[in-house]
Amino acid sequence: MNWELIESDAALEAVLEGLQSCTAVAVDTEFMRTNTFYPKVALLQLCYGDTAWLIDPLTIKDTSSIARFLTDERIVKVLHSASEDLEVFQHWLGVLPSPLFDTQRAAGLLNRGFGLGYRAIVQSLCDVDLPKGETRSDWLQRPLTQSQCEYAAQDVVYLLRVYNLLKEESLAQDKYDWVLADGADARVNLASIAADYYKKIKTAWKLDSRQLGILSAVSHWREATARSKDKPRSWIIDDKACLALAQLDPRDSTQLQQIDLPSPARRRYGDALLEALEKQREMAPAFLPEALPEPLTPQQRNGVKQLKSRARSIADELKLAPEILLQAKDYELLLRQGAGQTVEEPVHWRGWRRDLVIEPLKQLVRDTLI
Repeated sequence: MNWELIESDAALEAVLEGLQSCTAVAVDTEFMRTNTFYPKVALLQLCYGDTAWLIDPLTIKDTSSIARFLTDERIVKVLHSASEDLEVFQHWLGVLPSPLFDTQRAAGLLNRGFGLGYRAIVQSLCDVDLPKGETRSDWLQRPLTQSQCEYAAQDVVYLLRVYNLLKEESLAQDKYDWVLADGADARVNLASIAADYYKKIKTAWKLDSRQLGILSAVSHWREATARSKDKPRSWIIDDKACLALAQLDPRDSTQLQQIDLPSPARRRYGDALLEALEKQREMAPAFLPEALPEPLTPQQRNGVKQLKSRARSIADELKLAPEILLQAKDYELLLRQGAGQTVEEPVHWRGWRRDLVIEPLKQLVRDTLI
């Protein structure tokens, strides 16, 4: 295994120029995210052939060539379990890799297992047991150690080998385009991760429209504050405090004291929170969120079981891991939509899943579950 550390713009340009004729390049990142909202990129690894290029983002001044490479539609970018890497690229470069072949997703679509870790898939396909020694390494330290560089290089050298095997298998099963389609869906989903975060807060369904409006406003304020300060959401205020603000709707600092907020958070953000709440009170009822649906009834939970059973049968027919078909929340959405509730259909309900998975499940809902 060969690797080369790239620490200058000129060396980076030479590497990327050499990749222009490639059809696929293995891509990985190392990053740190312990006390920040955004991941801090520490290393970018690329591989084509037997050489891994370890690009040091702390020494590169012009990253525009990396952005162009990642969005070059002629070159497939191969990643494993890409979600966190996508966050890195979005924040660091403002672009997302395309086309994207996620080897973890591919393994699920080929019925090799769902959610396989990188070490497990390398062991399975390459019969190599990779070391874990640098998993929790400080990747922002400089200089990088020999051990760190070797570990980072292995992440892309074997990834390319895994890709070549999975590509051949997915083409034989007519699933290669499915893997790329799932990669495209992952890019779309990343853009909407923060949207409607308030709906994810436990027991939010108990709130009325006005309270939900407050919860939505507080959640958006927290999101913006966390991003501007580059701190985790819970470091600003936690979900429990957001919910309490929605329920009590404090109108002044005295009433705000009733909310279980840490003293530093109350001092820093008390005025801003009261201002956000005041604006929310002025919102006309027509613009408030709709009440969230109540938890499923026992009958509906039984319906979910029937949908999952049908999905497992479809997965068997398609020879893929059943978990790769849909997310757990999709079955509830299908039931609610069948019952006449307005549902925003997820992007992954389109494409290859529409006719093979979604329409048969919708038909089951229409025929037997409503």
